[in-house]
Amino acid sequence: MDFRQEFIEFAVDRNVLRFGEFKTKAGRLSPYFFNAGLFNDGASLDRLAQFYAKAILASGLEIDVLFGPAYKGIPLVAATAMALAQQGRNLPYAYNRKEAKDHGEGGTLVGAPLAGRVLIVDDVISAGTSVRESVELIRAAGAVPGGVVIALDRMERGSGALSAVQEVERDYGIPVVAVATLDDLLAFLGQRADLQANAAAVAAYRQEYGVARG
Repeated sequence: MDFRQEFIEFAVDRNVLRFGEFKTKAGRLSPYFFNAGLFNDGASLDRLAQFYAKAILASGLEIDVLFGPAYKGIPLVAATAMALAQQGRNLPYAYNRKEAKDHGEGGTLVGAPLAGRVLIVDDVISAGTSVRESVELIRAAGAVPGGVVIALDRMERGSGALSAVQEVERDYGIPVVAVATLDDLLAFLGQRADLQANAAAVAAYRQEYGVARG
């Protein structure tokens, strides 16, 4: 089993990835729901970060700094920096705060200076707002956005023909690396006899709302 399949299994076991009927922000009835906020203890955050590190290393992206957008990206970027260091890739990291401080170090950025190629570490991309704000911060610091890494790519159309991930890739000219995608989820479900009913529902949803990669 490759790390993508392992990640899906981990998310299902932790009840982070659930099956049933869930209404999305777009008003669609989705047969699955992914909530990365439920990786909410030390052991699960550590394992999640190991998957992020594997995805980053497998991508071959040339990166100088990691950046975590407030607030969800803050624990993710710190844990991912540690996981990468454990795998022999020690990178500086930074994050932003929502409110500027006028004392201490001041400003909205905390951690290492943003320089060179910066990888944005986030949980998912839905509307792309977090990525847009991160890109603006990175460029304002004189650095270059080098990509985004997320836990799961739903591979689902937004308001147009493209998914939120594809819109980010198009709008900013940067790659989006996902630990796993909807296709990985379908492959996993196909191997689990106890989840066959969910496999059919997810495949039907993919058929109706999905986008092709590449």
